[in-house]
Amino acid sequence: MQDMNSAMPDIDGFFGQFGGSFVAETLMPLLLDLGTQWREAKADPSFWERFAYLSRHYVGRPSPLYFAERLTAALGGARIYLKRDELNHTGSHKINNCVGQILIAQRMGKRRIIAETGAGQHGVATATVAARFGLQCIIYMGAKDIERQAPNVFRMKLLGAEVRPVTSGNGTLKDAMNEALRDWVSNIDDTYYLIGTVAGPHPYPEMVRTLQSIIGTEARKQILEYEGRLPNLLIAAVGGGSNAIGLFHAFLGDRDVEMIGVEAGGRGVDTDEHCASLSKGTPGVLHGNRTYLLQDLDGQIQEGHSISAGLDYPGVGPEHAWLKEQGRVSYRSATDREALDAFQYLATEEGIIPALEPSHALAELIKIAPEMPAEAIVILNLCGRGDKDILTVSSLIDGDNDAQAKASGATSHR
Repeated sequence: MQDMNSAMPDIDGFFGQFGGSFVAETLMPLLLDLGTQWREAKADPSFWERFAYLSRHYVGRPSPLYFAERLTAALGGARIYLKRDELNHTGSHKINNCVGQILIAQRMGKRRIIAETGAGQHGVATATVAARFGLQCIIYMGAKDIERQAPNVFRMKLLGAEVRPVTSGNGTLKDAMNEALRDWVSNIDDTYYLIGTVAGPHPYPEMVRTLQSIIGTEARKQILEYEGRLPNLLIAAVGGGSNAIGLFHAFLGDRDVEMIGVEAGGRGVDTDEHCASLSKGTPGVLHGNRTYLLQDLDGQIQEGHSISAGLDYPGVGPEHAWLKEQGRVSYRSATDREALDAFQYLATEEGIIPALEPSHALAELIKIAPEMPAEAIVILNLCGRGDKDILTVSSLIDGDNDAQAKASGATSHR
């Protein structure tokens, strides 16, 4: 197994066989320039000073590491800590990456920012930093996601962004990313594409990972302060994978720290309606990088399904694909129903309403925590809050109640 302390892509952006830059020739000069700008920024103390200032005074970092006392008692077993990244400005981990990338866009002299979004959290974070720096902002979002994430669509527009619906394909995150890439090819001079996850062509996977690693760096310092030792287990939801790799990265070299990434199991991984690409996918190329994908025998991308718009993506970041093959991270899945139940469970046990994305990780935690010893420590990345999902969850709960009422009425009638 490769040394995890040096978990960096090679000069061409590959983590083992995964990653790279599979894009049109028109985009290669842009990516090469971005790579140069990113390397220079990483070596520039003033860049990190500005990033740290904005993270503290604009985003609200460090986010708390909260001991979930009631959840721990209810489940039994391991001591559970929640990394509260849902308390960030804009309500998720996405703002960490957006602050860093907007500083890169500034260095490059770009005045027009484009982005893709699924759950809307990356779109809101992008619109937020664009407003903060006075830049034009266009967000591509699948028509299906616009319907199920109406509060975030309003927030983006309120922040001054233009939200462009995408009706091709299944009208979800994959299709929004396709349209954003087409825009970038057509507007190479003034446009910066602010990708929201650890996918896409090099240098995006490594750049986004590095910016999001603030999550794990903080969590490591906090748990050592609170418990005097490292956790036994880290757990996080995985769609594209930025919140998970953000938590995992600071611990990759610690062999005694286990890690679990939880994908969207949809209506079951034995059906065609899920987005568990690491569990059920095969290697292929999508959106400029080689990774695990949901695809048929002819290499055609399958649409998939998830209750969560942020996990509704038929691929995953290439570093996660590499970590799977290295055996460093275990990847599992949770169904829509399990995530919905976990969403409600955390709300009633801890008074915290999570987003549907981390609810998948919570579902896995609910299964395994009772089987762990009482001295074990688990950190779960609570990467988003549930405000954006209230309408979706409400309709599903109402639907369940209606179905139960009908069943009860039928029984009574008989």
